Amino acid sequence: MANPPSAGRQSWLDDAQTPLIDQYTQQLATFMEAMADGRVDRQERDDQEKRLVAAMKEVEGELSDAQHAKVTKLLCEISAYNIMQTLYMLQSARPKTAFRG
Repeated sequence: MANPPSAGRQSWLDDAQTPLIDQYTQQLATFMEAMADGRVDRQERDDQEKRLVAAMKEVEGELSDAQHAKVTKLLCEISAYNIMQTLYMLQSARPKTAFRG
C-alpha cells in the first residue's frame, strides 16, 4: 500500500495528472544557466551528467530491491517521455508547408 504524501512533499503530478517534473526542472539554477544561451555545450552536458550520477548514487543505496525496480522503471519512463516531448515540440515547430522556389 502506498504511503500518503507528507505535507512538505512536492507532488509529481498536478490535479489533472499531468507530470510536473519539467516545471521543477526549470527551477534548477544549473539547468536555467545552461539553457540561457539556447545551446548546450559539452562542459554543461558533462556537468549535468556528474550531478545526475551523484543523485543516482545517493538514492540507489537507500532503496530496497522492489523500490529500486520501481524507480528504475520511473527513470526510464521519464527519459522516454522527455525524448518524445522534445521530438514532438521540434516536429510541431516545423513549417507546415514545403518551400517551392
